[in-house]
Amino acid sequence: MRLLHTMLRVGDLQRSIDFYTKVLGMKLLRTTERPDQQYTLAFVGYGENPDHAELELTYNYGVEKYDMGTAYGHIAIAVDDAYKACAEVKANGGNVTREAGPVKGGSTVIAFVQDPDGYKIELIETKNA
Repeated sequence: MRLLHTMLRVGDLQRSIDFYTKVLGMKLLRTTERPDQQYTLAFVGYGENPDHAELELTYNYGVEKYDMGTAYGHIAIAVDDAYKACAEVKANGGNVTREAGPVKGGSTVIAFVQDPDGYKIELIETKNA
């Protein structure tokens, strides 16, 4: 078994594609239009399956906002330098909600950013990102 993708429902597909590609540096891998079923999919990621897991951004026609609820946590992305990644996110118009610094009770450097729909993304500093 292997992880293929994580699906996120988004209120504005182009806004989300722009965030993940321009702010977080992912690539738009492919899109799928399903007008009869009234949804569109966009797959983004740092590489394609089977070597990399992808994010599936799902836009359901006419739905501009979703309630986050309390079950969703975050997506984690490895970065070489969390401080630099936060600066780049801000420079590209992204929202840093927790500045880079050591995790409470540990030494791993983390940060959090938020996408335009409110999904949290943890940036974890690793030396081999």
